[in-house]
Amino acid sequence: MFSAVARIFRTPDLRKKIGFSLAIVALFRLGSFIPAPFVDFEVVQNCLTPITGGSGDGAVGLYALINLFSGGALLQLSIFALGIMPYITASIIVQLLRVVIPHFETLYKEGQSGQARLTQYTRYLTIALGVLQSTTLITVARSGQLIPCDLPLITSDGQTIWGMLLIVITMTAGTGLIMWMGELITERGVGNGMSLLIFTSIAATFPGSLTQIGQAQGIEVLVIVIGIGLLIIAAVVFVEQSQRRVPVQYAKRMVGRRTYGGNNTYIPIKVNMAGVIPVIFASSLLYLPSLVAQFNQGPDGVNPWWVDWINNNLTNGGHPLYMASYFLLIIGFTYFYVAITFNPEEVADNMKKYGGFIPGIRAGRPTAEYLDYVLTRVTLPGSLYLGLVALIPLIAFVAIGANQNFPFGGASILIMVGVGLETVKQIDSQLQQRHYEGLLR
Repeated sequence: MFSAVARIFRTPDLRKKIGFSLAIVALFRLGSFIPAPFVDFEVVQNCLTPITGGSGDGAVGLYALINLFSGGALLQLSIFALGIMPYITASIIVQLLRVVIPHFETLYKEGQSGQARLTQYTRYLTIALGVLQSTTLITVARSGQLIPCDLPLITSDGQTIWGMLLIVITMTAGTGLIMWMGELITERGVGNGMSLLIFTSIAATFPGSLTQIGQAQGIEVLVIVIGIGLLIIAAVVFVEQSQRRVPVQYAKRMVGRRTYGGNNTYIPIKVNMAGVIPVIFASSLLYLPSLVAQFNQGPDGVNPWWVDWINNNLTNGGHPLYMASYFLLIIGFTYFYVAITFNPEEVADNMKKYGGFIPGIRAGRPTAEYLDYVLTRVTLPGSLYLGLVALIPLIAFVAIGANQNFPFGGASILIMVGVGLETVKQIDSQLQQRHYEGLLR
């Protein structure tokens, strides 16, 4: 491993790419600590001190997922407060619209030019979502529901229409800048830029979460948590690398004087084909009842019965009903997302077009039915795995009093392991390209 690291820094091109990526990541983290205009930085820090790491109560729990993806910048009301979340949401929406809008599916099938237009639509939607989310964030911060605090987080100049407009423009511009930085890393750096920025945001919360556990529970519990975390990481790596390989054979065919086909390959169907998307979907859907209840509380402290029921059962992450709903939603969204992203009929048609077939299965519709059968069987353990990993922070919240952004579980560990594996593979492939000894040497 050390020799491979030494080879990375001895390769000038690869060294420049890694250095460029690290420089962009450093700028991204720097922007997370620069407050937006008219935000009282000292008041924000004083109000955040009692709830460092998030307690999971009230609005802090409501915005916990976005705060996690922004590396803690959301609750600090920085210029990068929205983080990468608007781009993630826009990407998911555009991907889902391919099923609803035929024009989007046509663009996707056109190849590079069509996908470039879809990327442009994603950028426009990201800016629109940035305006919407920044407006909501400022409104919640002004009302005092973002952070439990007696002092105003925004100065008197920021309470005016023009002051709020300037804050919204700044945060939206920060979202556009983050999107541009991620695309720069993808083009001139190493790995997927957006994924690396999410990786950085989540990794930045690890020291604070572990420090909180050590201070609250002691060094012994901290060592046990780190040991269990390493086992969880190993298990996640094993499952993320697991796949069901469906064998495919291609018949030989003559085109002019050349022979094509006749080789054996396979279709890799991953156990966790949906990635972390079902966890994000389930978290967002479970936040909706809390959001509705928050805006329907009685002014005199007497709430409707359904508001109290939601606050008692669907707001606290340690409640059994919340855990069961979370688990079932993840399973359902896993099947839903896999059904959208993997089309057995399309795969079967492409195989038939190029003379491919699965041994023992007729081409065409029987192949599509077989792929659908395999996909359904493989998705079941994948969905159960996602549900169990997502419940780890909630269980830790009940067992040792850790916050719901417990580092070794949930969306954080899934994203970090997935991005880490993909980045290491890209670095390894570039190393092999540059150190391959050709036939003429």
